[in-house]
Amino acid sequence: MQRFEYDIDPACGKKRLDIFLTEVQTDITRSYIKKLIEAGRVTVNDSPAKAHYKLKESDRVEVEVPDPEPLEVKPEPISINIVYEDASLIVIDKPPGMVVHPAPGHSGGTLVNALLHHCQDLAGIGGVERPGIVHRLDKDTSGLIVAAKTEASMQSLTRQFKERDIHKVYLALAKGTLESKTGTIDVPIGRHKTHRKKMSTHTSTGREAQTRFEVIRQLDGFTYLRLFPKTGRTHQIRVHLASIGHPILGDRLYGGTLGPKLPQIARQALHAHRLELTHPITGKPMQLESPLPPDMETLLMSAPDPKTVENR
Repeated sequence: MQRFEYDIDPACGKKRLDIFLTEVQTDITRSYIKKLIEAGRVTVNDSPAKAHYKLKESDRVEVEVPDPEPLEVKPEPISINIVYEDASLIVIDKPPGMVVHPAPGHSGGTLVNALLHHCQDLAGIGGVERPGIVHRLDKDTSGLIVAAKTEASMQSLTRQFKERDIHKVYLALAKGTLESKTGTIDVPIGRHKTHRKKMSTHTSTGREAQTRFEVIRQLDGFTYLRLFPKTGRTHQIRVHLASIGHPILGDRLYGGTLGPKLPQIARQALHAHRLELTHPITGKPMQLESPLPPDMETLLMSAPDPKTVENR
């Protein structure tokens, strides 16, 4: 258990409690500070306080930060393809078939298991069971994923994702021929009414979702696409492409199963190709890329009579 005490001076008067703590506790995320306040671990003048409490000169603020909850997830010596790493963050090129974090049925062999082994001090970040993870990729989606290695980095990356300052570019192979070379799919996405594992555009509780696309190449029976998701909803690209009648090849959940005339792929042909972000400590822009994985490359190379419509 760690304890912190602050005597409020005139310069900090009238600030909200949660904002003040976010400013002075740079190694703790705002969301975690909110949890501490809700749990009664933050007091003002010896009394539990609300996040919106306006501080006054001479107030005394005390914060209790419990030790991180013990992780049931164990480090595992799993090989990972590291694209970039420093003291603040690590970027992994995730292979298809790897689950990002443990869940029922996937207690081991996940990216988190691998990260806990590779980054020895990762377990305590945020006091949570998904250390360092600020976004995710579906099990069978390959490509770039970033993880924070410090609380300060976690806070910065979480904010960048929330404010949509992190830009992602995906590559995909979709069924059929798209009528337009470029376009934007702007349709809300929510949980499917009856299928708990699916998301849907046919829901009254959907949240804003927007995906821009560019056709790279038109092939026999399918299309090679570059996609720019503005939002980050669950299964967003998969659902959006399916909603316009062009599901991703190999995507069994959203209708992308392959016909006898199409080349075969064992998973959805979706790859997180590029990641653009601001380094949480240096403030410098970063752009990282992952090449098209072998299974998608093979599928492209085997396609007969391509009709190139380059759009680069």
